Amino acid sequence: MGETKDCSRKIKADLDHKFQLSGPTREILEELALNAAKENNPDATFQYAFCLSKSTQPTELRYAITILDGLVRDGYEHQMDCMYGSACALYLLDDFEQARSRCESILRTNPESRLALELHLASIASEEQKGKEQVEKMATIGAVAVAAIGVAGMVASAL
Repeated sequence: MGETKDCSRKIKADLDHKFQLSGPTREILEELALNAAKENNPDATFQYAFCLSKSTQPTELRYAITILDGLVRDGYEHQMDCMYGSACALYLLDDFEQARSRCESILRTNPESRLALELHLASIASEEQKGKEQVEKMATIGAVAVAAIGVAGMVASAL
């Protein structure tokens, strides 16, 4: 079990690094947006939305999810790619549970998808890390509260 967790953490670190390097530039986004508006076809829309799904801006990530989910609803032929793009955006928004869920949907249909598997494992590792950080934060808050009560008790007994 420890090996699996270590592997998941390494995959998470690698994926986080890839996302850090793959953020689109303003120029690319503008060009793709103009192209999508001009051509008005699903392929151009997909290219724009998929590029947006790697953005560092939360509003752009949410917009990418909306567009990609719309393409899936409309029966776009590259639905797995749309789902993966949405999962990436959800991951970057720290919605690890939804990202994991999207990856599981992809993996049920396409179990050989290395990209979906990487993102799935990274989402699990991120969820665990987030949970651990919350427990540590609560422990710190609890320790501070106990210390404050102790100091208040000492002050009260001194009076």
